[in-house]
Amino acid sequence: MQVEDLILISVDDHVVEPPTLFDAHIPAKYKDRAPHIVKGPNGGDLWAFEDGFAPNVGLNAVAGCPPEEYGLDPTEYAQMRPGCYDADERVRDMSAGGVLAGINFPTFPHFCGQLFLRAKDKDLALASVRAYNDWHIDEWAGSHPDRLIPISLPVLWDPELAAEEVRRVAAKGARAVTFSENPTKLGLPSYHTEYWDPFLRACADNNVVVCIHIGSSSSMNITAPDAPPEVMIALTPVNSLMAVTDLVFSGIFKRIPNLQMALSEGGIGWLPYALERADYVYQHHHAWTFTDLGGRLPSQVFYDHIWTCFIDDPVGVKLRDQVGIDKIMWELDYPHSDSTWPHGPEKLFKDLAGVSDADINKITHENAMRAFSFDPFAIRPREKCTVAALRAEAADVDIEPKSMGRRKAEADSGNASLLGSVAATGSSGQ
Repeated sequence: MQVEDLILISVDDHVVEPPTLFDAHIPAKYKDRAPHIVKGPNGGDLWAFEDGFAPNVGLNAVAGCPPEEYGLDPTEYAQMRPGCYDADERVRDMSAGGVLAGINFPTFPHFCGQLFLRAKDKDLALASVRAYNDWHIDEWAGSHPDRLIPISLPVLWDPELAAEEVRRVAAKGARAVTFSENPTKLGLPSYHTEYWDPFLRACADNNVVVCIHIGSSSSMNITAPDAPPEVMIALTPVNSLMAVTDLVFSGIFKRIPNLQMALSEGGIGWLPYALERADYVYQHHHAWTFTDLGGRLPSQVFYDHIWTCFIDDPVGVKLRDQVGIDKIMWELDYPHSDSTWPHGPEKLFKDLAGVSDADINKITHENAMRAFSFDPFAIRPREKCTVAALRAEAADVDIEPKSMGRRKAEADSGNASLLGSVAATGSSGQ
């Protein structure tokens, strides 16, 4: 197999939501209070909701920008590649990068809808969650069903309402829901209670994978206040390590044996040791702790229930059998700063040196298709799904890095599709 022959499905990308998101989906009585775009006092387009704001942080939308411009300051739509927020342009960028399909996690509501959890008016919050899910399923993913895999937001503050929403969106075709890696960090009950069972059972019964993205606890590991940003960024997989350890000892999978969960953007190279350590601890201590995993070791629980993914992880690929080759998937992370776009196929192919074609197919697309009940070949001929075929379709897409200033200048000249929407919302949002 050559790099041109790869068929790539990314299980972790992100959408920068367009200002028009709620226009067609929020009930009329909430239209004046729905999340909307305002201009920040120091620049940037901000989402306003109740009495708070959610910025589009720079690192979340830097695809196509030179690395020296990366940063944490709020950005404007005019500074971004249109592929960040426009579904048609996203698909063109995917094709230019040789990627067949992808799952797009939320941005302004945070990774699992924490923004709506904090809302004072829970009726408004519930309407907003449902509107967001309808937009994502019907407009964003629905516009290109062979290319965009829908994922829904949960109702974080009520497990019964969360279960109801899972059943509703599953009927619309969403086989993934994003959730928190550590609910206690959000002020919610832990995985070691039965509090979440109604929601998790609904996921299991409707073949919906619970996706746990790093940072979905609204916290990251920081060693010291004066540590450089690289320390926090390098330690992000520790969030997934803690989540795995928490989950395999929680008893959830004993109570809900068909539940499937996925670690999103957590990497895989650390997993063999983490599982080895969990097994060692369980064998040495469960006699006095009385932890009951239903006759399985923690590693066996993991292999039965948890899917993984990586961006660029040559060590993890070498250890793929210990990680679990049948549940490893690949991610591009477009348009975030860790993304390998537009050279994802080439980066990945280096990691895959010496790997059999059968294992390559599992990692690149077959596992993702199984996990998320997604069959692009039913819509698009397989021969048109390869890196080579997709790039041939998008030969006109400009993939050269472009400064935010230049992109904004071009947008101000009328080349950005959303400028009219942003201008219309202005500072009032309506």
